[in-house]
Amino acid sequence: MRRKILGVVLLALALVLLNGSAVLAEEEQYIDISATATRKIVVAVPAFAGSAASQGNAGITAAKLVTEGFELYSMLDVLDFGSYGGRRDADWKSLGVDYVVLGDVNGSPGGLAVGGQILDVAGNRTLPGRVYRGASAQIEDMSLRLCDALIEDMTGEPGVARTRMAYVSDGTGRKEVYVSDVLGHHPRQITRHKALAVSPRFSPDGNTLAYTSYHRGNQDLYLTDLRQNAQTTSISRRPGLNLAPAFTPDGNMVVTLSVGGNPDLYLMDRRGQILSRLTERSGINVSPSVSPDGRSIAFSSDRSRSGHPRVYIMDLGSRQVRLLQSSVGECSEPSWSPKGDEIAFTGLVGGRYQVFVCDRNGGNVRQVSSGGGDFEMPTWAPDGRLLAATRKAGGRSQICVMDKNGKEVRVLLNMRGNLAFPQWSPRLP
Repeated sequence: MRRKILGVVLLALALVLLNGSAVLAEEEQYIDISATATRKIVVAVPAFAGSAASQGNAGITAAKLVTEGFELYSMLDVLDFGSYGGRRDADWKSLGVDYVVLGDVNGSPGGLAVGGQILDVAGNRTLPGRVYRGASAQIEDMSLRLCDALIEDMTGEPGVARTRMAYVSDGTGRKEVYVSDVLGHHPRQITRHKALAVSPRFSPDGNTLAYTSYHRGNQDLYLTDLRQNAQTTSISRRPGLNLAPAFTPDGNMVVTLSVGGNPDLYLMDRRGQILSRLTERSGINVSPSVSPDGRSIAFSSDRSRSGHPRVYIMDLGSRQVRLLQSSVGECSEPSWSPKGDEIAFTGLVGGRYQVFVCDRNGGNVRQVSSGGGDFEMPTWAPDGRLLAATRKAGGRSQICVMDKNGKEVRVLLNMRGNLAFPQWSPRLP
């Protein structure tokens, strides 16, 4: 039976506001960390203990990584390490802490064992622990696995600390494609075309990255194997547009080509062979996003009488097309939630571009980005709770993270240069 944490969901949060501390529900419930309630859940992550915690500061390293993973979620307020000296025996109630991560790093045959469990301060009880074993050099991976497992214990859905982000950076003076882990560690340059590269897209298994490059003076489509061989293949050099695709669940791609003179959507296999043409009408048809069940695509088109881009939904079986929603007039760059129930998109409101989320049928439209600047190119985390987007403000472009209910916007990747075209990876195996 899945391990659950007793306590805070929306009803319990109402009690929290009355009592001033975390209150346990009588029934086992998950924390809703996407909730719009005003009171955050306070979590402490002291330094990990254990027989090997002092080896190369392993205990501090593990605690830091778990902290970074928790900080992705705006509903969780991770207590500053210095406010209690990182001690495991701090007076948690007086510090206003709801939950404490009690972690350990111990020796294990062939390496280390990184484990931890959650202490419910108000209930004075701990959940069963999680332990991950591996070589000493794998402490980062083990710590991130633990982080995602603890998030699952708290919320019912694994965390996303152990995922990756693809993006475009001009840090070298040219816009090239990079991949790093989602916390910003280990950035890896993927393209070295010395030409503009844009719109990276992960395959469903996360092992392949598609992108468009102007390497040969045309917008050509490439695939790069992200595993050790890192082989890159050009799959479409047709004259005109060959725009980075949306992958279907079976590994084929929906791409924008202009071989017929008009930017239209086509279904293509990984060898670059066109399987079928999906749109045939005047105007642009770009930015496809495939539903998780592979039955529908969202895309942007200026086919309306106004000439402004709007988001449309196509049923791939019948090829019937409908307008997604009408409350935001100019919108583009749809991104289908991995849960299948919601779609994020970029909309123009008050002269600024913002990120919006709506139901797959176009209802419950809400703005989730906030603050100065323009927000574009939304991409979902695999948990369907978090979104990343490009924020352009003050002459700089950054990648920010927000939750789908618009609680907060935080800078996700703090790196040299301007960053854009974020694409969140599937979960790593």
